Amino acid sequence: MPNYTVKEIFFTLQGEGFHTGRAAVFCRFSGCNLWTGREQDRASAVCTFCDTDFVGVSADGGRFASPDDLDDAIARCWRAECNDDHRFVVCTGGEPLLQLDAPLVSSLHDRGFQVAIETNGTRLPPAGVDWICVSPKARADLVLCNGNELKLVYPQEGAEPERFDTLDFEHFFLQPMDGPALAENIRAAVRYCQMHPRWRLSLQTHKVLGIR
Repeated sequence: MPNYTVKEIFFTLQGEGFHTGRAAVFCRFSGCNLWTGREQDRASAVCTFCDTDFVGVSADGGRFASPDDLDDAIARCWRAECNDDHRFVVCTGGEPLLQLDAPLVSSLHDRGFQVAIETNGTRLPPAGVDWICVSPKARADLVLCNGNELKLVYPQEGAEPERFDTLDFEHFFLQPMDGPALAENIRAAVRYCQMHPRWRLSLQTHKVLGIR
């Protein structure tokens, strides 16, 4: 019987990439294979710039013994007044593919959800995922080389956009790296997208709006 450890589950608007502005339930799985999530380990992590807390469980997360248990929690977050024809759940992390499996995807479909993932691309997804967004990280082996959306945090030395141009994705996004150099990174990403129109700019609009 699978067990799922989830940091948090909440209703919001997708803030990044292709589905920016779309109502969604976020299911943030605990744990990642590129960083422990502890600040004392950041300097030695494969991914040193992560801006997400995915350690343990919060008040709106938990440990779930079965797909039905977790799906019930996700379904409760979808607002009752919202149109059920557009149920959308984003499975993220951490790294969601450490835990997301085919029974969970199937159970979410049974509840009418379109299932999206945001992954670092180091693991292959289970069957049935409706929307695959891959965010490659420098120094991490990329094994998931196709999907709906490639969203590259920019700039990353060793993960330049041209390294990914030939991959089989429908949409290519550059997302300026947050941090002290954010303004400079935004300008650099804008210039790159202007010169390489295949790439589109993705901004973290949830931070601008002050929502989760």
